[in-house]
Amino acid sequence: MKPDANRSRGEADEASLSARAAWLYFSGGMTQGEIAKRLGVANTKAHRLIARASREGLIRVFVEAEVAECVRLEDAITERFSLSFCRVAPDLDELGMPLNALGLAGATFLRNEVERGDHELIGIGHGRTLAAAVNRMPNVEADNTRFVSVLGGFNRRFAANPFDVIHRLAEKTGADAYQIPLPLFANSVEDKAVLLSQSGVGEVFDLACSASLVFAGIGSVSDTASLVTNHMLGAEEMRLLRESGAEGELLGHYFDAHGNVTAESFSARALSPDIDHLRRSTVVAIAGGPEKVHPTLALLRSGVLSGLVIDEATARSVLEEATDDG
Repeated sequence: MKPDANRSRGEADEASLSARAAWLYFSGGMTQGEIAKRLGVANTKAHRLIARASREGLIRVFVEAEVAECVRLEDAITERFSLSFCRVAPDLDELGMPLNALGLAGATFLRNEVERGDHELIGIGHGRTLAAAVNRMPNVEADNTRFVSVLGGFNRRFAANPFDVIHRLAEKTGADAYQIPLPLFANSVEDKAVLLSQSGVGEVFDLACSASLVFAGIGSVSDTASLVTNHMLGAEEMRLLRESGAEGELLGHYFDAHGNVTAESFSARALSPDIDHLRRSTVVAIAGGPEKVHPTLALLRSGVLSGLVIDEATARSVLEEATDDG
């Protein structure tokens, strides 16, 4: 991407953050310190964002409607599911999966985490939504931050290679990045042990299990799920997963509608950190689109997630479903 394009994208992200900061400050009555924590930025940057919003008239143009509704949805989801973080991307009237909205919001989240430098090692999943987020990121110096893929992902379709996500992050940040050179699922638990015993593989897997922040997508159990379209699982396996009660997937782990772990025979074969490792990390998921409403609700109920990046329409549907269930 040309430098001018990167600058334009960075400017758009900054304008969006300024609008949020302004609404939280002028309408939400939050202090600059509280805003910094809410947006995941330094206190000095929160001050600059508010000043920019005032200077450029963003308050009048954006804050009173679009961003205000997103902030209300963020508060509702955070409170209902005991999250520490939620970012709702404004609706861009996209057809199908809202990749532009999610890409922008995910890019802002990642950039802020890199700039803050609170996590020396960030674990990254793969898939279309994460790829959109990384593609939207401007170039940013990572300093001491490193990245590691938190699940295997080799498949038969080179064009859909999920490692493009980790590679693009390395290119955009100049950071060291590591990948697990394995498929997502081994054929058996015994095969998984053999794969992890190979020279160099176990070290990267241990690194993945030690990431203090994990940023990953939420998967469905439909026949159009990315794990099926990328040939990591077959349609028959997805049928078995649905019969087990599975609704949502995160890094090869499956959860039913109540958030309980299910289909453990599948997750036992996954080349990804186990549930205990994930519960010790800060796990932020990114998801959106009509197909992801029930999977996202399952993950929110699981207690595994610390944060969520989601689009406006899906956020509203998730809350409506949660309310209907009582």
